[in-house]
Amino acid sequence: MNTLSRRLPARRRSRPTDLPGIVATARLDRRTKNLTKRLAPGDIAIIDHVDLDRVSAASLISRQVSAVVNVAPSISGRYPNLGPRMLLEAGVPLIDDIGPEVFEQVKDGKLVRLDGDTLYLGEVIIAKGTVQTAESVAGDMATAEEGLADQLKAFVTNTMDYIGSESELLIDGIHAPELRTRLDGKQVLVVARGHRHKEDLQALRSYIREFKPVIIAVDGGANALMEAGYRPAIIVGDMDSVSDKALNCGAELVVHAYPNGHAPGLPRVQDLGLHSVLCPAPGTSEDVAVLLADEKGASLIVAVGMRFTLVEFLDKGRSGMASAILTRMKVGDKIVDAKGVSRLYRNRISGWALLVLALAAAVTIVVAIQFTPTGPIVFKFFGAQLDTFWYWLTGLF
Repeated sequence: MNTLSRRLPARRRSRPTDLPGIVATARLDRRTKNLTKRLAPGDIAIIDHVDLDRVSAASLISRQVSAVVNVAPSISGRYPNLGPRMLLEAGVPLIDDIGPEVFEQVKDGKLVRLDGDTLYLGEVIIAKGTVQTAESVAGDMATAEEGLADQLKAFVTNTMDYIGSESELLIDGIHAPELRTRLDGKQVLVVARGHRHKEDLQALRSYIREFKPVIIAVDGGANALMEAGYRPAIIVGDMDSVSDKALNCGAELVVHAYPNGHAPGLPRVQDLGLHSVLCPAPGTSEDVAVLLADEKGASLIVAVGMRFTLVEFLDKGRSGMASAILTRMKVGDKIVDAKGVSRLYRNRISGWALLVLALAAAVTIVVAIQFTPTGPIVFKFFGAQLDTFWYWLTGLF
């Protein structure tokens, strides 16, 4: 046989599953909030998120991603943000500082491989970053804590500047639109999709069942409410993170607009053929929901998933959270955090304790009847009734 006519064996190429690392579908978006809507379990999330906050980290964890690749540093040192630590504690690998070029080199939905600090597309190295570990995150957090005092000063300065420019909000409040839902004299539950909002809602079940507060959802908070089995009476926000199902649940829709009247979320509501009202106001949608409840005469405002601590304010950004301080100054002691309500309202006696108590009471009654003169007569009466019931029951079959 002519050796030239022999077919040379084809070079065996390694399949993706034969290669080391994580092989998965890449999902990319520069806005983490938008990306989490499209993530499926096992995906590799590629984000561009400086100072990854814990709300975003919790969303990524809930989508069961196999890894997170961050174009930017997840801890810049500006303040001790908690997102990276949460990812690592959940067992999600985190690769930092991989570079913005990845958004041009990788298309959404492509199969990629992450091996250590290196991202591959096929056999081509796309980018390299820094693998975050518990030790590296702890070191970055310690460094960030050293600069927290400077961040606090900057935050206070920014807040005072905001109060100076928006002082009419503190004095006059907002121009609340007319609503069908009556809030005057009622307790109101304002739900945002913030840190531990699911746990807060679970802890407030007894409170909601007894007091039946009017429920206002802030954007994606409507999704969280419906997942928990509740329907909001009002949805407030720019409508960018709330599902179509929630928008169609029958709640009144209040579209948050800029002070000049421009409302980016209005076209979406109109496209769905839904009625809504505009509420032009500065600040965040969370602030608008709280101020709306206050303006309409709510007696108490219970906040779920909203930011109350310094780190939470810094997580949102100084420019975004200065309005939250102003809002709380306006509302005063009418607003309380859900965690405080749940701690005050938590049942002191557990269900098991009540069951044991009931059984003990039943045994006590039986023993007491047995040792009374009429005890045998009572037992004979109940025995006869039981025989009659058993005769009737067996007759059915």
